[in-house]
Amino acid sequence: MPLAVPLIVDQERIIFVDQNVRVGLPRSINDKLRVQSIGGAIYLQAKEPIEPTRLQLQNVQTGEIILVDIAAMPPQKDQAALEPVKIVAGESSPTRYGGTVAKAPSKSSTRTPPKPEASSDEEEAEEEAPPKRETPAPVVLTRYAAQMLYAPLRTVEPVNGITQVKPDRKTDLSNVMPTLPAGVSVLGAWRLDDYWVTALKVRNQTSQRLVLDPRELMGDFVTATFQHSYLGARGDATDTTTLYLVTRGHGIAQAVIPVVGQIDPRASAERAHGR
Repeated sequence: MPLAVPLIVDQERIIFVDQNVRVGLPRSINDKLRVQSIGGAIYLQAKEPIEPTRLQLQNVQTGEIILVDIAAMPPQKDQAALEPVKIVAGESSPTRYGGTVAKAPSKSSTRTPPKPEASSDEEEAEEEAPPKRETPAPVVLTRYAAQMLYAPLRTVEPVNGITQVKPDRKTDLSNVMPTLPAGVSVLGAWRLDDYWVTALKVRNQTSQRLVLDPRELMGDFVTATFQHSYLGARGDATDTTTLYLVTRGHGIAQAVIPVVGQIDPRASAERAHGR
């Protein structure tokens, strides 16, 4: 995100970045702004008012760029001088979408007493804990599944850790949308950490327009996302869409409510008489 650094005309302001940086600025303000970069400190002084303008601070060693938005205003009567600004680097973002976030090392110097030895089950649980991700896993999975189904394969952005899984296509899905006259079938499934996403094909079976509402779904789902908000009448180009269901700890087969078959009274009577 660009950092806002306001300036006052004829008043120098310092930005500390603690990096060897070069400053890139538009030619339109070359004569309006004096810039000096020395030892990780940048000195800015506006000679006249400047409209909001974006500067680029580039780390000479790593090439990393920091965006700074400046705007210079004339000084006001009895206005206090602006304080220096220090830019502090935070946790680094993942280089790829859906990547994990690096844990910042602890800066505390306080010594803590040793913890009691954990059981083997607790140690295994700690080792198997999924990594913290920059973007929630359900969001990453849903986006990835939509790209795999709708976008050209050359444009699909790979995500470390996502694997395709084979769904059970024999699973009865008639209870997923019990209140809507729509056919549901499996298109594909993918997994990331402890989450599964299953893409379902939903097709209108009537001549009426159907509005899709995730609150009408039945099952143990973490998130539910429709590709479109409605289904057109059967036979129209809009009569089919995709539903993305994210589950945790299991696939779609264990998340849907099982269908209870009708009881045959004759069969029950025969079993009662031992036939």
